[in-house]
Parts: sequence; C-alpha cells; structure tokens
Amino acid sequence: MTAKKILLLSVSAGAGHVRAAEALKAYAHLSEGQAVATHLDVMDFVNAGFRKLYTDFYITLVNKAPALWGYLYKTVNEAKTDSSLQKLRRGIERLNTKALLKEITAFKPDAIICTHFLPAEILSALIRKGKLIPPVWVQVTDFDLHRLWVQEHITGYFAANEEVAFRMRAQGIAAQNIYVTGIPIMPAFARPPLRSECTAELGIDPDRATFLLMGGGAGLGSLSALAKHLLALEGNFQLIALAGKNTEELAALQTLAKRYPDRLLPQGFTQQVERLMACADLVITKPGGLTTSECLAMGLAMILNAPIPGQEERNADFLLEQGVALKAIDPITLLYRIQYLMQHPEKLRQMQAQAQALAKPDAARQVLNIVLEKLNQ
Repeated sequence: MTAKKILLLSVSAGAGHVRAAEALKAYAHLSEGQAVATHLDVMDFVNAGFRKLYTDFYITLVNKAPALWGYLYKTVNEAKTDSSLQKLRRGIERLNTKALLKEITAFKPDAIICTHFLPAEILSALIRKGKLIPPVWVQVTDFDLHRLWVQEHITGYFAANEEVAFRMRAQGIAAQNIYVTGIPIMPAFARPPLRSECTAELGIDPDRATFLLMGGGAGLGSLSALAKHLLALEGNFQLIALAGKNTEELAALQTLAKRYPDRLLPQGFTQQVERLMACADLVITKPGGLTTSECLAMGLAMILNAPIPGQEERNADFLLEQGVALKAIDPITLLYRIQYLMQHPEKLRQMQAQAQALAKPDAARQVLNIVLEKLNQ
C-alpha cells in the first residue's frame, strides 16, 4: 500500500500550533509506512510585514498589552463573517499567501491538517472557488473555540473535549464531522520517562518536592522575578525554571542560581520537556493548550500564572473547573498557592490523579488514524 502524503500547516504565532503539527508528523513517522508527513509554517511563505503582524506583533501584544489582545480576541470572535472587518482581514491574508498555495500545489498532498485557523481559512476560500483541493481537516489547539476556527468546506474537525465539540455544533458544524480526540502532543508523553532517571540526568534530588516553572516556547513573563519570589519561601523544595528561547531570562536565572545552587536549576529551550516534567510534582505555567495537555499526560497538577485574556483565560477556566489547576493572578497569589499545596499534600495528590484521568496522550495518533481511515474508504 502506498503511503498517504499528509501536509501539516501551522503558524508560528506562539509555539503551540507548531508543536501540534510536529506531534502529528512524529506519529506519521511511526505509522509503519501508512503515511508520510510534511510540516510547513505558513509564515515561511508570506512577506516580512505580514509575518511581523502574525508573530512578533502577537507576542508583543500578549506580553505588553494583554487587555488589548483580549479585546481583539472578543471583537473578532463576535464579528459577523460578512462584516467589513472580516472581509478586509481575509483579503489581506489571501494577498500574502500566494507562495503557500504554489507550495501546496507542488506537494500534491492526499490530505491537509491545519493546526491554525489561518491556513484553514485560506483553503476554505480556495475550495469555495472550485479549485482542486484534497480533504482539509482542522485541529483546534485550545480548550475553547474561537469563531476564526470555523470555516466552510472542511472535511472534519478535531476537538480537545466535549465542550469544544458542543461549541462546534452550535456554530453549525455537522456532528458527524467532529471528533473529540484531545490536542496532539509528542509520542514521548504517551510513555512518560522514569522520575529517577530524569532527576539523575539533571543532578537533582528525586525525593525532594520539585516545582517546574515554565514560560512557554517564547519564554513569556519574568521568570527570574517569579523564581526569586518562590525561593524566598520556606520549605524543602527545588525549582526547575524553563526559560524557553528567552536568553535574557535564562541568563538572569543562571545568575540567581548562584545564590541557590542546590534549589534552582535554570534550563533553556529543550525538545525533551517531558524529561523535566517527569522530575516535577507541580508545574507553574501559562495555560496554553499544548503545554497544559502535556502536563495532563504527565499527571501533573498546575498553577496557572496570570492567564492573558482570550484563549488562555478560556483554557484556564476549563482546567480550574476540572480540578487539575489553581490560578495565580500575581506573585503574591502564586506564593500563597504554592504554600497551600505544600501544607496540603492530599490536595496536590488529588489534582494529580484528576490530571491523569483527564489526559489524552494519544490524541495525535487518533487524529492521524481518522484521517487515514477516511482516505482509505
């Protein structure tokens, strides 16, 4: 049987959309010849100005003006599809993605999976014009559904949970085209490494309470300031601080670690975050859909650090309702939450158990299997 060619389209506005596509690619590699996958970042095929709008501007906005981002998130979500704002936005997108369309035509995929709404919207318009396009699938990467994800002429949608599927149906998507799979994460999270092995690699004590402080793939937030606050707490715990690609924060954390050599372990960007998570009892993180899905797969309780308005707040709401997370709106609240869990270990154990129950570590495998099954019918 000839392997099916799967094209994965993401957008590097934050790390989550890209990581979801990479997870699907990894499972295609493990499919024993059933599929071969190629991953394209849409931002590699647009001009510099458009790229800045979708990536640099987004990161700056959520970090420096989160309230404004929340307003834009809500406004665009509530705008009618035929509004002047939406028509203008779609027109600008189409003008800046001609190179992408040429790449898709040259690749000749059997199916396309979009892990961001931008390529889904572009391909929807192409299908509407009668172009020859293969089946297009959409993977929503949050525990919420923004209106931009919902497009016409999509073969099927993959939802993080039943609530997102409910919202999809309310938006007019046919129930038979919706699959509740979870959010795709890398294969390593389906086979968590041993804590003893990972703590030995890092040179930390496996028997001490360990907290993992994360800033996401772009290292958003002042991690060094948060780490300093945390290390002022009394208690026999150690802290791993993951700065992502933020080299300034990593340097600040390394300087701070000299004052706490046996309690603080700074880490830069890694492709093996599951090995850091395996060492942890609790994760302090921004509530991105991918990161929190990884935490659930590892059975980790979370403290959600100052969620930005928009998708992060919606993700936080879901995780709080499910009993797997607490929320900290500022450093003082964070200190209180940490102290509370240290004093109430039974609460931490309860959150960890609920995280394991909620986890969907095989989401990427399920998505790929569904797409291949439909192609082979």
